[in-house]
Amino acid sequence: MAVARIPTALAAVLLAVLPILLGASPAAADAGCPGAQVPPPPAAVEETAPGVVVPAPLPWPLAPVGGAALGACGDVLGPGDPALPPEVTAAGFVLADLDTGAVLAARAPHARQRPASTLKVLTAMVAIDRLDPDAQVAGAPEDLSIDGSRAGIGPGGTYTVRQLLTGLLLNSGNDTAQALARAMGGDAPTDTRPATPSGLDGPGMATSAYDLAVLFRHAMGEPLFAQTIATREIPFPGYGDRPGFVLSNANPLLARYPGTLGSKTGFTDAARHTIVAAAERNGRRLVVSLVRAENTPIVNWRQAAALLDYGFALPADAPSVGTVV
Repeated sequence: MAVARIPTALAAVLLAVLPILLGASPAAADAGCPGAQVPPPPAAVEETAPGVVVPAPLPWPLAPVGGAALGACGDVLGPGDPALPPEVTAAGFVLADLDTGAVLAARAPHARQRPASTLKVLTAMVAIDRLDPDAQVAGAPEDLSIDGSRAGIGPGGTYTVRQLLTGLLLNSGNDTAQALARAMGGDAPTDTRPATPSGLDGPGMATSAYDLAVLFRHAMGEPLFAQTIATREIPFPGYGDRPGFVLSNANPLLARYPGTLGSKTGFTDAARHTIVAAAERNGRRLVVSLVRAENTPIVNWRQAAALLDYGFALPADAPSVGTVV
């Protein structure tokens, strides 16, 4: 039976955390949104390879995590709140107060989607929890051949966990995700829902806008994570005979939306565009997550910005529609 592979230490944490985030518990037959218990088609190519068995979907919870209103399959707004910005066309989102967890608005918050590289937020938090930030990790030949985005590590290079975290969060390096996975114990078979530490698609990969808001809110409370994801650029070591270089933050909100505290974007063909972000204005801090966004009518980070503007325009005492636990 083919199963996803994920680092042993990461798997152990995920097995404990994901049932809480995703509400895995004995489910009522009519719970949840029709057709949204698994990410929508088409399937990721990693799920269609010969011999791959996609695990059964996690059951819907008996009650929506975060409050009854968050069980909605469409938009969730407070009484008397203005209409959402029409340019926000993402399939799902959550907009919440970063400090209190009060949800201000949402769209299909628990519908299952794919995270793409926003899953690196969870990988970073497990690495911070399990590894010494100053521990050194050697580059390996397989770092050069990993699919997707790379920070630029390789054989002959030696990197601290801090440096690998910058590559993971600033440049969305799938190579640095792989190196952190090695440092956390290597690969072991598992069928937990994050099928890869980098967010690349795999059998059974699933998340939701709500889960991503939970993860990012928790992560922004960790000083090393918050400091790293807010870094604009940093010197980064080379490997072999390649010189060092400057690693720049590729997350557009940080440079283009005033008050951004940190952001992480993601994209795969199956997941489409995803993003999590936090921003501060006039002493108020908000968190937003979007899943399955397209770059129409505006690019996904501008959709996130529009939701942040919407949230900051709401009165501070606006009633919440749920809670980011």
